Amino acid sequence: MAATQDKPQRTRLIGGPGLLLVWLYGVMVVGAVSRSVYQIATEFDRAPLAYTLSALAGVVYGFITYTLVRGGETARRAALVCCAAELVGVLTVGTWTLVEPSAFPDATVWSDYGMGYLFIPVLLPLTAVYWLRKARPRRPGA
Repeated sequence: MAATQDKPQRTRLIGGPGLLLVWLYGVMVVGAVSRSVYQIATEFDRAPLAYTLSALAGVVYGFITYTLVRGGETARRAALVCCAAELVGVLTVGTWTLVEPSAFPDATVWSDYGMGYLFIPVLLPLTAVYWLRKARPRRPGA
């Protein structure tokens, strides 16, 4: 009995607004992965960079979804790092598509800061970073 009490409890990351984040990231996984799989399978020669970036976005979304559902401090930190990397990707690709549109003959999930996805790709990591920082465990006496 004492052994189970010594075991640290996982911090729940999907309570309250975290549940909405899991749902939105889940939707983005389905959208990005299904779109990129179809495009890679049928017209990869047309825009290989765009389709590969969309597939990468889907993988990132999937990992973030998994870590949010898993919970715990390690998962929270991993999700925080991934959300920061996702934000850098969205800002980089979004700016790149505006500055050099010819580099992307077809849109990616992150093109124009996610305009094709109602700007969710740029708003989601900002919201997630805020939530994950807020969800970090407090030190005793702090």
